[in-house]
Amino acid sequence: MTCVLLVDDDQELTGMLSQYMACEGFYATAVHTGEEGEIEALSGKYAIVVLDVMLPRISGIEVLRRIRAKSQVPVMLLTARGDNIDRISGLELGADDYVPKPSSPGELVARLRAIMRRVQPNNGAANLREVLSTGALTLWPGKRQAHWHDEKLELTGTEFSLLEELARHAGKVVSKQQLSLNALGRPLKRYDRSIDVHISSIRQKLGPREDSLAWIQSVRGLGYLLIAE
Repeated sequence: MTCVLLVDDDQELTGMLSQYMACEGFYATAVHTGEEGEIEALSGKYAIVVLDVMLPRISGIEVLRRIRAKSQVPVMLLTARGDNIDRISGLELGADDYVPKPSSPGELVARLRAIMRRVQPNNGAANLREVLSTGALTLWPGKRQAHWHDEKLELTGTEFSLLEELARHAGKVVSKQQLSLNALGRPLKRYDRSIDVHISSIRQKLGPREDSLAWIQSVRGLGYLLIAE
């Protein structure tokens, strides 16, 4: 079973989610403070973390910041419905996705599965041998590894999936809907800025071109394009 860490001070909610997840093939452990969440998330025992933004004493955003300083473990945020500031802040700090509260356990599990599909290496022999290269970028999709100018490129699972999709269509515009479906595993919702925030983070990691332009170009009304050089 996939081990999930739930970090939320609502004990009734975490109890209900733990029971539901057990029926869906997940083994959930719950803690109820940011301090406990940070320690457990960095323990290496969990495949994914579900982190509530609204926690006592230390906010979920601060916990996420501390986790990302030391680990790339996938993190799903639970945010207040309509709170775009926390969502964007979380995504900028490296959260893989978010689910608004309240939401159904079914939606949460579906999002967790989508994240796990895109962060887990594919162990098929053919896929492990696949190498995807464009310019100074080299990706090994089966191993979920990336190099940029022959140096290891540290990416979250979501960032890797987005960059992989762009690299497979280097030099061509990829629509946000296609990126959402193929990289995030869900249809793009209206006003959803997740992709924009993740792309911004990837741009920062790639750095600027010699002409000071970004390697990933935004094509207004259409999508994004990875420059092929």
